[in-house]
Amino acid sequence: MKQTILSGITPSGRLTLGNYLGAIRTWVPLQRDSECYFPLVDLHAITVRQDPEAFSDRCLDFIALYLACGVDPNKSAVFVQSHVPEHGELAWILNCYTQMGELNRMIQFKEKGAKHRENVNAGLFCYPVLMAADILLYQVTHVPIGADQKQHLELTRDIAHRFNGLYGTVFQIPEPLIPQAGARVMNLQDPSKKMDKSDPNDANIIGLLDEPDAVLRKIKRAVTDSGSEIKHEAMKPGISNLLEIASATLDVPISDLEERYRGKGYGVLKDDVADAVIETLEPIQRGFRQIRADRTELDRIIANGAERARSIANDTLNLVTESIGLIRRAGR
Repeated sequence: MKQTILSGITPSGRLTLGNYLGAIRTWVPLQRDSECYFPLVDLHAITVRQDPEAFSDRCLDFIALYLACGVDPNKSAVFVQSHVPEHGELAWILNCYTQMGELNRMIQFKEKGAKHRENVNAGLFCYPVLMAADILLYQVTHVPIGADQKQHLELTRDIAHRFNGLYGTVFQIPEPLIPQAGARVMNLQDPSKKMDKSDPNDANIIGLLDEPDAVLRKIKRAVTDSGSEIKHEAMKPGISNLLEIASATLDVPISDLEERYRGKGYGVLKDDVADAVIETLEPIQRGFRQIRADRTELDRIIANGAERARSIANDTLNLVTESIGLIRRAGR
């Protein structure tokens, strides 16, 4: 059976090298043999207050970067979550099949609540249910996830099993997909943490639109470790992070890189990593500028993606509403 894949990114902060190497780049080969949905999940971003104009521009930037990174709108549905109202409708229904205790256990709610104490809203609390709706709406078979998303996918599976147990087979039960080609890129100044696109400290991240001199400066200043040996090991998180980046951008196994840099200093490695990252980002940035400059074409791609997504989302929502006894709307 052909796989159905869904993966989306919240338009907060700015897309980083970590987002590309760990997620977006792994989407591209999935398009060959799978039915793919790649939404920009903008509704998730409004749990934090946004400047309206900057938020709108950022959403367009993110979609343009999806495309510049190789996501093909002719093969995949590329769309904005809020343009498909079935997401919100299904999320409300699924809220009624989700237990408070389940949401109380969500680690990301606790972390984000601690970070935004002045605005711990109900949307933040119910965020995982909207995520479940995003997935279940398209009868997704597999969801590419990282370690920080496992809990949310487990909740999605629990909700789907609960609903199916009451009404029969309504939802496909999604399975996790761990992309083999993905790289876990860490914070440049604190390699114990993942590179975070919402990090307020620009020195911690490499943005996909960073200029070459900024990339070089950040990598030159990246935290390394005591000693001088270039090895990928737990006791050397800084060097291990640079080796991970080098391996992903050069497509060279880490073991080969360790041999290549045997007896060489950290500076040599940093120079080579910077060169590799700059070379990786150059075609993405060039493509982004071209795509972003043609607003008419970008709007057309977004509209087509939403239409394609709605054709499936509407079928699922009809099945759900009929299952629970809601009167079907005329024309749906």
